[in-house]
Amino acid sequence: MNTNVKNKPVSRLQDLPPEKNKALLIGTHLSSKVKALSLEQLDELESLGQTFGLQTVQKVPCPIKEYDASTFIGKGKVEEIRGLIKELQCDLVIFDDEISPHQQRNLEKEWEIVVIDRTELILAVFDQRAHTREAKIQIELASFQYQLPRLRKLWTHLHRQRSGSAGSGFTKGEGETQIELDRRILRRKMDQLRKELEEVKKHRKIQRRARERSGIPTFAIIGYTNVGKSTLLNALTDAGVLAEDKLFATLDTTTRKFTLPNKQNVLLIDTVGFIRKIPHLLVAAFKSTLEEAVQADILLHLIDASSSTALIQAEATLEVLKELGAEKQPMITVLNKVDQCKDRDQIHQLRIKYPKTVEISALNKLGFDLLTEQMIHELSLLRQLVHLRVPQSHYALVSEVLAKGKVIVCEYEENDILLEVEIPHSLQTKVFPFLVT
Repeated sequence: MNTNVKNKPVSRLQDLPPEKNKALLIGTHLSSKVKALSLEQLDELESLGQTFGLQTVQKVPCPIKEYDASTFIGKGKVEEIRGLIKELQCDLVIFDDEISPHQQRNLEKEWEIVVIDRTELILAVFDQRAHTREAKIQIELASFQYQLPRLRKLWTHLHRQRSGSAGSGFTKGEGETQIELDRRILRRKMDQLRKELEEVKKHRKIQRRARERSGIPTFAIIGYTNVGKSTLLNALTDAGVLAEDKLFATLDTTTRKFTLPNKQNVLLIDTVGFIRKIPHLLVAAFKSTLEEAVQADILLHLIDASSSTALIQAEATLEVLKELGAEKQPMITVLNKVDQCKDRDQIHQLRIKYPKTVEISALNKLGFDLLTEQMIHELSLLRQLVHLRVPQSHYALVSEVLAKGKVIVCEYEENDILLEVEIPHSLQTKVFPFLVT
């Protein structure tokens, strides 16, 4: 199955003409105590919209007593926002929260305008910025899962396949409604995508095994979206990865070799950025990509120290790591953009909360000496100092130790080779018979 346009869901957001880009953003809060957080999240939603190419005409924080099952925000707010839509001549409304298909349909009927939520906007941004086959499959699968309960108005292209049109392979059974047929077609497509994704996963596992056999340690650069991960990779390795001041500029993992000051080679992996309120279906869809972070030897958790929401962003990243089972991985916390930070108290709070913290500016290449020093130290904790006596008849093992370990002493005594060497955990079982106690 080719992941081309004809197999994709018809997205109302992506089908809007370029000039129809004026968006009204709505966030909700149940008490005045969390209004500030709601405003910050609306700012982030605005950035997501800008990344896609939308223009925000107004951000509306809505205080509500309880969520309305029919319209999410209640009748009074519906009427109030109807007036705003007409006054500002909006083209669409975007909720910062995930709303149900039922609520979405009711609001579109009330306002006579396209209504989407944060999840649909994130999916559209991901679809716009994905480049590799794996990322495209994952986004398409996540989009299908999201749109499944919203089929009635969106899947117009599937209606052209009704009654087993040429080449479709689907016919409507007796008593089966068109919407049931559409769902059956969609589930079949989702099954095909999952099979494709499994094939891609197998290829990724082969690549990972090759890296493990090489014995080169791996560092995964993780963090909130737009904190400077690609900028850091470029600054260290001249990788040439696209680095934009936009959310989700990078969706595809990039791996580059880097040589530390002690001449040790490591691999640096740039990963997709995390975000607050990340849809669970996206976490599931991108799990194989994010597994690069889980499988890395050490994580470099990059935080934008200049952001007023740095503490919240760091927590959001750690929440996703927990969901992936990677929260216990060795980690260095890297405070980026410290030269732009006006709040030193925030940096102090971050240093207290997160151990093993270094301050850098990836853009201006400041603090790299402290960063690489900490990387060398963390690697040393992954290694064990051993004394070995290996017969020359086992020189293949000696060659592997020399390639993967850090040799301190190497001497020859008759037919044996005496080694004092720091070795990674992967070699400990192999060298056990030759340990000198």
